[in-house]
Amino acid sequence: MFLVVLACIGLGFQQQGFDPNAKVKAVFIYNFTKYFEWPKNMKSGNFIIQIIGTNSSLNQELNKMATSKQIGNQKLEIKNSQAFDGTLQPHIIFLLSESSDKLKEIVAKSKGKGTLIVTEKPGMAKAGSSINFVVADNKQKFEYSQENAVKAGLKTSDELKSMAVAVE
Repeated sequence: MFLVVLACIGLGFQQQGFDPNAKVKAVFIYNFTKYFEWPKNMKSGNFIIQIIGTNSSLNQELNKMATSKQIGNQKLEIKNSQAFDGTLQPHIIFLLSESSDKLKEIVAKSKGKGTLIVTEKPGMAKAGSSINFVVADNKQKFEYSQENAVKAGLKTSDELKSMAVAVE
């Protein structure tokens, strides 16, 4: 009986988009902002993070963070959608694994505009994202492609590369 209850709870978490690493990913995303310099035109207004796909746990963690944190003098704003919005000029786009097929389009439309593209599916750093979340040694880590960040129009810190795992 106990196992049945646990299984139902587990299914409930999956159905609601539960991500046990959501808090860690949110902290990583916030800290990534310290290692990039965005173009001048993106240093005013709100600092926008757009999540493409569904992850209610991550969305909740980032929105909680947005109530108390800023990026420089910019208020943090979280946008969530199922598709890329070309009218929105986000500072960071987090493309969830279920939306990975949109990476090529997003990279093309964001090229040189100063948007950091973050993904979470194997092979995405090679396919165009600047940062790709991976799990290594049972820990949440990330791959970093400085080349992709520069193509995106971002000035980057070499320090970030030393914290990342090698792009595979």
